[in-house]
Amino acid sequence: MNIVRPYVLSIAGFDPSAGAGVLADIKTFENNETYGLGAISALTYQNDIAFEKVEWMSLSQIIKQIGVLQKRFYFEYIKIGLVQNLELLYQLIIRIKTNRQPEIANLKFIWDPILKASAGFEFHNHINKELLEDICKQLYLITPNVPEALQLGGYNNAEQNAAYLGKFCNVYLKGGHSEAAIGKDTLFTRDGNQFVFNNEADSISPKHGSGCVLSSAITANLAKGMNLENACLEAKKYVSTFLASNCSLLGYHKTETQLSESKKE
Repeated sequence: MNIVRPYVLSIAGFDPSAGAGVLADIKTFENNETYGLGAISALTYQNDIAFEKVEWMSLSQIIKQIGVLQKRFYFEYIKIGLVQNLELLYQLIIRIKTNRQPEIANLKFIWDPILKASAGFEFHNHINKELLEDICKQLYLITPNVPEALQLGGYNNAEQNAAYLGKFCNVYLKGGHSEAAIGKDTLFTRDGNQFVFNNEADSISPKHGSGCVLSSAITANLAKGMNLENACLEAKKYVSTFLASNCSLLGYHKTETQLSESKKE
């Protein structure tokens, strides 16, 4: 029996280790029963512990990649990861919306604001708050971690900044870097509601690209028709399994059932 999977697009950097960026997104999309398409926004020279260099794709290069895909595939949900700057991000979103396929009435963008690589390389250290607000107005969801939320808002509190950004779009605050409650994530919806999600696995270890995986899992679940709360809940379960898959920095993409079966072997 043939089951047609929804197409989902990732616009992200290329990580040779495949732990983060577009390769991690594609693996997550596939394991969450969607078909992943990809456009490269940057070529990075990194592995799971070291980041050496980044070469940025221009706006026209990214748009050309997406344009070829739009000639054949229909996708409503687009996940964006690493981009050169906020100016390019805003122009990219506007161009994609302008060039969208007529069959897609409302494109939905999920932005994972990667401001610093897990290996320590910092991409963005100055945030134009007015431009950020304009970008968020174009987004369906933004998924910052605690350090990113602190950098994106005007408060010295990640949750206050997430609530502030929640005036413009839905915000999923990832708590993996939280000192107070590690692994506690909070969804701030644009209509003022809050939902808390905790790790589902008993034993977890840090993973390179876990933020990419979580954001991509949310995107895939939305593309399958889940509402935002359930999409986030199921994504949290998925990334908890990913974090518990092994003790290295490069996780395995497995469902809870697959992980349980592998432990029995």
